[in-house]
Amino acid sequence: MVFSSGVFLFLFLPTAVAAYHILPARARNLFLFAASLVFYAWEEPVYVAIMLFSTVFDYVNGRLLEKEGMKQRTRKLILVLSVTVNIGLLAFFKYTNFIIDTANGIFGVSVSLIRLSLPVGISFYTFQTLSYTVDVYRGKVRAQRNIIDFGMYICMFPQLIAGPIVRYADIEDRIKDRPRDPEDAAAGIFRFVCGLSKKVLIANQFGALWDDISARAGTLPAAAAWIGALAFAFQIYFDFSGYSDMAVGIGRVLGFRLPENFRYPYEATSVTDFWRRWHITLGVWFREYVYIPLGGNKKGLPRQIFNMLVVWALTGIWHGAGWNFLLWGLFFFVLLVIEKTFLLKLLKRAPAAVGRLWTLLAVLFSWTLFACDDTGLLLRYLSDLFGANGFFSPSVLYYLSSYGAVFAVAALFSTHFPKAVAERAVGRIKNRPAAFVIKAAAALIALALSIVFVVGDAYDPFLYFRF
Repeated sequence: MVFSSGVFLFLFLPTAVAAYHILPARARNLFLFAASLVFYAWEEPVYVAIMLFSTVFDYVNGRLLEKEGMKQRTRKLILVLSVTVNIGLLAFFKYTNFIIDTANGIFGVSVSLIRLSLPVGISFYTFQTLSYTVDVYRGKVRAQRNIIDFGMYICMFPQLIAGPIVRYADIEDRIKDRPRDPEDAAAGIFRFVCGLSKKVLIANQFGALWDDISARAGTLPAAAAWIGALAFAFQIYFDFSGYSDMAVGIGRVLGFRLPENFRYPYEATSVTDFWRRWHITLGVWFREYVYIPLGGNKKGLPRQIFNMLVVWALTGIWHGAGWNFLLWGLFFFVLLVIEKTFLLKLLKRAPAAVGRLWTLLAVLFSWTLFACDDTGLLLRYLSDLFGANGFFSPSVLYYLSSYGAVFAVAALFSTHFPKAVAERAVGRIKNRPAAFVIKAAAALIALALSIVFVVGDAYDPFLYFRF
C-alpha cells in the first residue's frame, strides 16, 4: 500500500480533512494537490515524477487544443501525441517485463528482466488524463487554465490509486466552487465507514481463505475448489467496492460527487447486466473512448463483434500483464457475444433465478482465471474445479463450518436488501435528530470493529492497488 491502513486512518486522513476545512476556499485545491502528492510519495517518491509529468504534459496539451487559430490537422497531431505518450508510459512500466518473459519462452533466449516496479495507480490516472485530452479535443469540456486545479483533479488522493476512474466532466462544475454542506459531509463519513467495514470485516476474511485454498491447488476436491472461487469472488467485490465507497465518501466530505463504481453486481441476471454493475467507470471509459470511436454497434453485427473483441482484449490486459488476464477478458467477450446473438432473449423469457444462476456460475469461473496469474496454478485449479481429485472430502466440511457464517453475511450484504431495510427503518422515524443518532451509532460501532481488525490483522492487501 501507499500508506499502511493505520497511518492512513489515524494520521493522514483526519489531518488532511481537518486542514482542508480550516483553510480558505481559495487555498483548498493547492492543499489537496500537495496532500495528494505526499500521499502518493509516502513509499514511492520516485514515481511522483511520472505522475507529475503526465499532469503537466496533458495540461499543456489541453491548452494547445483550445488555442485559437489551431488547424484541425495540428489538433489531431496533439491528440495522437497525448495518447501515444500516455499509453507508452503505461505500457513500458506495466508490460515490458511481460513481453521480455514471453519472448524468452518463445525463442529460448534469456534476456534479463528490467528491475522495474509498477507505479501504483498508473492504470487509473493514465485513463483520467487521456479522457481529459480526448474530451477537450471533442469540445465536451473546456481546457483547465489553472495547473494547480488540473493537478488536483489528476492526483486527488481519495481515488488516485484504485479508482473510480473520474473523468474531468464528472467534477468540472466543482473544481472551483464546492460549498460546504454538513449533511453531505455526514453522508460521506457514513459511506466511508461502510466501505472500510466491507474491506476490513469481510474482504480480508475471504482473502485469507482464498490464500489457504489456492495454496492446495492440484489436490482439492471440486467442492473445495468452488468454495475457493466463491471466496475470491467475495474478496474482490468487498475489497474493490469497499475502496470505491471510501473514495466516494471522502470525496463527499471534500465537496466532490465522485461517480459510483458498483451497483450490486452479484444480483445481475445476465453477464451483460453484470458488466453494467461492476467497475462501472471502467466500462464507461472503454465505451466512450474505444468502443464508440471504433464504430460501436452502428456498422453491422460482424463489425460490432470485432469492436467487442478489441474492447475485451484491452479490458483484460488493462488489469494486468499476464496471459490469464487476457484469457479472462476474452472469456467475457465470448459470453457477451453469446448473449448478444441469442442467449439474452432466452434469459428474458426464463425466470430471473435462471439468469442469476447462469451469471453466478460464469462469473465464479471467470474469477479463477483472474486470480491464478501463474499458468501452472491455473491449470491445477481448473482441474480441481472439474473434479480431477473427486468432488468431496472432509476439508469441505471444515471450510463450511469455519466460514459458513461469513459466507452468509457476505451473500446478504452483496445484495440491496440490507440497505433497503435500513433506509426504510430510518425513514419511519419521524424525529430526524433521533434518526441521525441511530445512524451515527451504527456507523461508530462499525468503525470501532473495523479499527479493532485493522490493529490486529496483519492481512490487509488491496487487490486493485496492483492494477
